[in-house]
Amino acid sequence: MRYITAMSSAPRLFDRPLQRRRLTRALGEGYCDFLLARAVEDLVDRLSAVKRHFGAALDLGTPTSAAAQALAATGAVDSIVRAAPAWDNGADGVGDLVADEELPPLAPASFDLIVSALALQNVNDLPGALVQVRRILKPDGLFLAAFLGGETLTELRQCFAQAESELEGGVSPRVAPFVDLRDLGGLLQRAGFALPVADVDRVSVRYGEPLALMRDLRAMGWTNALTERSRRPLRRTTLVRACEIYMERFAGADGRITATFDVLWLSGWAPHESQQKPLQPGTARTRLADVLPDRSRAPDQR
Repeated sequence: MRYITAMSSAPRLFDRPLQRRRLTRALGEGYCDFLLARAVEDLVDRLSAVKRHFGAALDLGTPTSAAAQALAATGAVDSIVRAAPAWDNGADGVGDLVADEELPPLAPASFDLIVSALALQNVNDLPGALVQVRRILKPDGLFLAAFLGGETLTELRQCFAQAESELEGGVSPRVAPFVDLRDLGGLLQRAGFALPVADVDRVSVRYGEPLALMRDLRAMGWTNALTERSRRPLRRTTLVRACEIYMERFAGADGRITATFDVLWLSGWAPHESQQKPLQPGTARTRLADVLPDRSRAPDQR
C-alpha cells in the first residue's frame, strides 16, 4: 500500500520513517495494548457525555483499529475512516487510509468528529497537526484526543542519564521530550478551536524489572526514534547500570519498579455560531456590587 504524506517545514525531532517501521514491526509481532485499551475505554466514556450523534468520524493516528471499532460499537457515528501511520491487519470492517497523522491528506470540513488515541506524541509539529485537525473538522465538529505527555517515562529518562554520565562521560537523548499539560489549552486556541479543555490521567505501571518495561515499549513501537539519538549501539555495561539505578531508586517494598505514563486528554470544537460565547466587555446587565455582600457593614448588621 502506498504511504500518503506531505512536506512540513517543522524541525525534525523524530525520525518518522523509523517510527513507522518500528510500529509496523510491533503490530506484526503482537502489539502491547494495555495503555491503548485504557485510553480507548476512557475515550468512549468521555464521548458518551456528549449528547450528540455524529455523521462522519475520523480516527487519526491510533496505532490499531481498537478506537475505531469501539466507536462503531457505540452507534454514535454513521461512518468511520482510519488514517493511521501503519497498516493494522485487525481493522476488518473499518475504512483505512495509511497516512501521516501530522499532515492528513483530507479535504477541509470533512468530518463531524475526529478522535485520536496515543498517537500525537510522535509528531514533529504538534501545533501544526492541531491546525490540520481544525481544518478538516466541519463547523461545530468535535476533536477528542489522548496522547502521552508530562512526566511520562521520567524514571527511565533519569536512570539512563545517570548511567551514561557515570560510564560514558556524557548523555545522549534516549527518551523523547513530552508536551506539558499547561501548554495544551493555548495550543488548541492558537489552532482555532473553541471551548478547549485539557486534563491528565496519570497511569503508574508496576514491573518486575526494567527490561520488562523496555520490552513493552518495543512492543508498542516506542523505542528511541529521535533524530538526535546516538548512532552507536547501546553498551551492555550502560544498560546494566541503568537497570541497577532503576531498581535502586524506583523499586517498591515488594521489589517491583514503577513506570509513569501521563495520558494527556484534550478536546475542542470547530467554531460555530450556535456555541456559547463569552459576553463582550460592557454588555453585562447586572452590576457586580449588586451580587456581592456589602463588607462595609459591621458583622452584627449582616
